Amino acid sequence: MAETVEVLITAQNVPSYSHPGDAGADLSSAEALTLAPGQRATVGTGVSIALPNGYVAFVVPRSGLAAKHGITIVNSPGTVDAGYRGELKVTLLNTDLSEPFEIAVGDRIAQVIVMPVTQARFIPVEKLPVSERGESGFGSTGLAARKGK
Repeated sequence: MAETVEVLITAQNVPSYSHPGDAGADLSSAEALTLAPGQRATVGTGVSIALPNGYVAFVVPRSGLAAKHGITIVNSPGTVDAGYRGELKVTLLNTDLSEPFEIAVGDRIAQVIVMPVTQARFIPVEKLPVSERGESGFGSTGLAARKGK
């Protein structure tokens, strides 16, 4: 069973999990607006949280909005640090080229995932250890084998 973390919150609509075992709790819009094709807007949720030290919240898109309407989050995942106390806002983008998207107050627009975080200790060195991948960048692992190609 997953650990429960108490998160202090002020909210018009408290985030909630749609199903037992879900990783993301739904965030709802605190405002009504229309996103024109290709338009982005920062949308308030009316939610402010106080995460315990050692935790982070990530704001991520809802898969149904992305698949059905082309609605995504510009800076996904949005990172909420433990020390932040302001309202969680979501910068939505309508990637649809022809259809506007209507958002009403209370519509579920994103999800928030709360996770433990490990702080790294960065150690300057002259040279990094060798690895199999090395310095190969984007696309260096290639594409899956394709039949007939």
